[in-house]
Amino acid sequence: MRETLRLLWLSFRPHHWTKNLILFAPLVFSQHLLEVERALRALAAFAIFCLLSGGIYVLNDLRDIERDRLHPRKARRPLASGALSPRLAARVCALVLLVALAFSFRLSVAFGITALSYVLLQIIYSLWMKRIVILDVFAIAAGFVLRAVAGGEAVAVPLSPWFFICTLLLALFLGLSKRRHELLALNESAAEHRASLAMYNALLLDQMIAMVTAATIVTYALYTLSSETIARLHTDALKYTIPLVLYGIFRYLYLVYRQQEGGNPEMALLTDRPLLITILLYGAMVLWILYR
Repeated sequence: MRETLRLLWLSFRPHHWTKNLILFAPLVFSQHLLEVERALRALAAFAIFCLLSGGIYVLNDLRDIERDRLHPRKARRPLASGALSPRLAARVCALVLLVALAFSFRLSVAFGITALSYVLLQIIYSLWMKRIVILDVFAIAAGFVLRAVAGGEAVAVPLSPWFFICTLLLALFLGLSKRRHELLALNESAAEHRASLAMYNALLLDQMIAMVTAATIVTYALYTLSSETIARLHTDALKYTIPLVLYGIFRYLYLVYRQQEGGNPEMALLTDRPLLITILLYGAMVLWILYR
């Protein structure tokens, strides 16, 4: 029993839950972080999305068992390796998704609709969109955007257009980097593992990554310097975080192109010390600027 629970826990990929931290961004950048009620609602939203994303990961593993067995790393997952029963995993997945969606609507109707949209997007992605070139990366990015929207709905804070665009571009950057890593790591078996990889090549992905990288940096810089942002936050000091954003993106590009990483952005965030320090410094600087 204990081993089964451990395998189920691993199938929910808790190390991937760092992606859900973006739910706290609307709370932080709206300067409501110190309001206890809103902070608790943001924590509840984060927990709900951890359950939802965990259930989706199990669903994806159930559909991709055979393809995951072709991947040098994914073949060790509980379902792909045969260590976990697919029938049990399917039942637990359905139960977790239903419970999490029920709690999401208890938090607020708008948050519940956003959470449901996220689940539907992930199901459509798993069944169809993941096989469509370029659209597959936009689906990944849309998942991040919906997380951000959900964070705003949970604490009743509207997202600024700047925040929306920055989130979309950064998510596209991470998604394209992930596709590049998969394409090079799997070589000739790439198309067997993921159909859309047959439509990509390294040059195309490099060009798209370069475009999105530049757009992300320019958009974030414009966001910090815009009169709307300065008027809303009552400070223009966010511009001093631009060097940290530049370094963080350049460091990630270094990991992608020189260290052949990028397949797991969340693991890079947790294991690469310079990148982790940069993110922590950025967070501390934002908190000091907005709440001093």
